[in-house]
Amino acid sequence: MTEQAVRPANAPADHPTVPPEKVGVLLANLGTPDNYDYWSMRRYLGEFLSDKRVIDYPAWKWQPILQTMVLTKRPFSSGAAYKSIWNHEAGESPLMTITKAQTAKLTSEMQERYGDQVVVDFCMRYGNPSTESVLNRMIEQGCRKVLFFPLYPQYAGATSATANDQFFRALMKAAWQPSVRTVPPYFDDPDYVSVLAGSVTRTLATLDHEPDVIVASYHGLPERYLTEVGDPYHCQCQKTTRLLREALGMDRERVITTFQSKFGPEEWLKPYTVEEVARLAQAGKKRIAVLAPAFSADCIETLEEINEEIRESFEHAGGESFTYIPCLNDDDAHIAVLGKVIANNLAGWLA
Repeated sequence: MTEQAVRPANAPADHPTVPPEKVGVLLANLGTPDNYDYWSMRRYLGEFLSDKRVIDYPAWKWQPILQTMVLTKRPFSSGAAYKSIWNHEAGESPLMTITKAQTAKLTSEMQERYGDQVVVDFCMRYGNPSTESVLNRMIEQGCRKVLFFPLYPQYAGATSATANDQFFRALMKAAWQPSVRTVPPYFDDPDYVSVLAGSVTRTLATLDHEPDVIVASYHGLPERYLTEVGDPYHCQCQKTTRLLREALGMDRERVITTFQSKFGPEEWLKPYTVEEVARLAQAGKKRIAVLAPAFSADCIETLEEINEEIRESFEHAGGESFTYIPCLNDDDAHIAVLGKVIANNLAGWLA
């Protein structure tokens, strides 16, 4: 039940009512187009690919290319990819469906811990619901403290940092800013690693064979983001794979790190997943399993790129058995880990 707005203690009788003070937990994910038609895709891709954290070329150089070349053709191919995985029944992308489910379960988790003191909601860095609109709604609900939680286990400038940037830009417009905190990366949290390993073990238990190699495929970044800017993402991905490998009790050759989603002409973090799975098949590794530890929810990069494009590359090179291990999504064990991360970051704000 929603608490009724009341006049503050010791306020005069004509003072307007205000909602009881609460703490907000604002989950943030990458984003999703509203639909897979050309104009919905163009709006979404235009916002995404105009982000300086994602494409850091000077605007005078990049925007003419983006507006006249990329956004003329890419909405068609990206729209077809989205259509192949779209949740037609709900009229939304799988990422939206899963994020809603995560939010609902984390709302229940927070109510069990804190009662009605916490409001949980979600926003998207690109597309809807926007960060600004959800933050404003939280403020109107009485959230005087807000914990902002980018749902990325590893930190990268193009994911966690740009989500934080958008959150801070929204705060700049707030007349009465709440106190805020941001959640740091949690890739090395022992409970998270355990749940990630458990998802691998459960999937492998359903197979009638042992995969020759388990591929941990992470979204990619240009190499210079590591070498010139010092982005910690590459190191955190490598550590995630090592911790996963240790939790599974496997050797270095059985669990490897690759990077996907290369965009543009420059060199990105290697090895590229789409090329590495083909090399594995040609080297006699005919049975592989692939997971995506950089994503908290299945999305276009996992359901279409990994389970369709990368699968096709492996099979075309002679691979025989390709298994995709789903993201942790709204699995109860995953929700428990996220709930613990949230509780740790609320320390001092709530008992």
